[in-house]
Amino acid sequence: MSHFEQIQVKDELLQAIRAMGFEEPTPIQKQAIPPLLDGRDIVGQAQTGTGKTAAYALPMLERIDTTQPYVQGFILTPTRELALQVSRAMEEFAKFLPVRVLCVYGGQPYGKQLRMLREGVQVVVGTPGRVLDLIHKKDALDLSQLRFAVLDEADEMLKMGFIEDVENILSETPETCQKALFSATMPKEIRQLANRFLKNAEQITVSSDTLTLKTTEQRIYLVHDRDKFASLMRLLEVEPIQNALIFARTKIRTAELAEQLLKFNFPAEALHGDLTQVARESALNRFRKGVVKVLVATDVAARGLDIQDVSHVFNYDLPFDAEDYVHRIGRTGRAGATGTAISFVTSQEIHRVRRIEKTTSQPMILAKLPNEADIKQQRITDFEAQLIERMAVEDYKAEIDLTRKLMGMGYEAFEIAAAAMQIAKEGKKYPPIYQVGPVKAEEIKPSRKREERSRRGESGDRKKRRQSTNSHEQGMVRLSLSLGKADEIKPRMVVGAIANQAKIPGKAVGAITIKQHQTFVDVSEQYAEMVIKKLDRVEFNGKKGNFKRLG
Repeated sequence: MSHFEQIQVKDELLQAIRAMGFEEPTPIQKQAIPPLLDGRDIVGQAQTGTGKTAAYALPMLERIDTTQPYVQGFILTPTRELALQVSRAMEEFAKFLPVRVLCVYGGQPYGKQLRMLREGVQVVVGTPGRVLDLIHKKDALDLSQLRFAVLDEADEMLKMGFIEDVENILSETPETCQKALFSATMPKEIRQLANRFLKNAEQITVSSDTLTLKTTEQRIYLVHDRDKFASLMRLLEVEPIQNALIFARTKIRTAELAEQLLKFNFPAEALHGDLTQVARESALNRFRKGVVKVLVATDVAARGLDIQDVSHVFNYDLPFDAEDYVHRIGRTGRAGATGTAISFVTSQEIHRVRRIEKTTSQPMILAKLPNEADIKQQRITDFEAQLIERMAVEDYKAEIDLTRKLMGMGYEAFEIAAAAMQIAKEGKKYPPIYQVGPVKAEEIKPSRKREERSRRGESGDRKKRRQSTNSHEQGMVRLSLSLGKADEIKPRMVVGAIANQAKIPGKAVGAITIKQHQTFVDVSEQYAEMVIKKLDRVEFNGKKGNFKRLG
């Protein structure tokens, strides 16, 4: 299948494809659409930006009986952002069909969702928590007549502690229902899930050389952690940035970074898990419209964002997992366009760069930061471009009259222009050019202890506090979980479980320390008992554990 026109689907779907400007299918679409149209189950391994939504949307819509008002297509996603993105795409593909699509996710009133389900919808896109509520608590979502079910970004649902919810939801689907599972990585838990719920599934893999990374320039800058902001400011001045996504490790860091950028007149917004859905959508709309040029986000907040044409992705904090790196930089260099991915790397993180290069099979180029002379020259170049652009469109009658008057007083035209430009430049608010200290060769000594502290967002001066399992910050309570490194517990899995299952804000979770067979986590005192109660038999990677209060 080399062209969309050759696939055997309804004319209305081909009409939608043409209207959307699609011509050539992507590798995942070429491999997934034929078996799905034949009614087979598939397991697809593909990263963000490979076009997997169309790969399952077209076969699903082909199977929908538009004369019947019950739910026939169902897509489960890990986050509300991805759910919204997928539902919008489904509506675009179904533009010329009488198909109703409903998106359901937490934080949204039940009223509209319940009303639409009563009136009848054919496709539901949702997140695990809200879907389960609508199935069991509200008795409103009936999947018994489902024809086609999709799990999108299954590995993210595993990381966020949703795997048990996913199993419960799939148990509600009929045996005859066709299923497709898509995941960027294939940990054993996801393979077990696929083996349990999918029948003779065809395995499809989009290898790394077909990812969007080939159109993305990948650069790294070796800097001290304390110099990251200074380095970012320098690059923001000299890079040809249309818009940029900046990834930071924690919610606090994203908020602080966005605030710092605003101080120096870089229009920026923070995007993290504590924002309301209205605030998130508002920030995203401002970014899409170009009102905000820079979006500072955490990985979880940015998952599944519907953002096109991002010119630059900055890894302010390098991610721990190579897969997360691929997800991040997949935001740029899409649809054949070129993009730039820039990562700030400390001396202790060099080994992570090697791991990422091994995963992507592509080099990350070590580059030098622009110096003070480069920045000053760029400012002159930008000012010159502004002058030329202004002269092309503006009427200067009053200014020309003033120039003639000054020339009549004996001044040369070039002197008048130079003085005016000097006044204009003095009025521009340039940020200070911060100094950046070089990283010396002897500093590049990766330390496992430092890496572990970095994972928890802790600095060296907190080492003594970490050594006591009973210590915690003021207003925080330390809880213990009966699972640890031996059970492949990761910090974000713990945060995801607490935030999603106990329904408490992510900022109420503090330091996390993972031992071999035990995990310690600080939780705001007001939520401690709620976490213990709600996560009495929580499951991670197929193993059950519980939280207890220490001290």
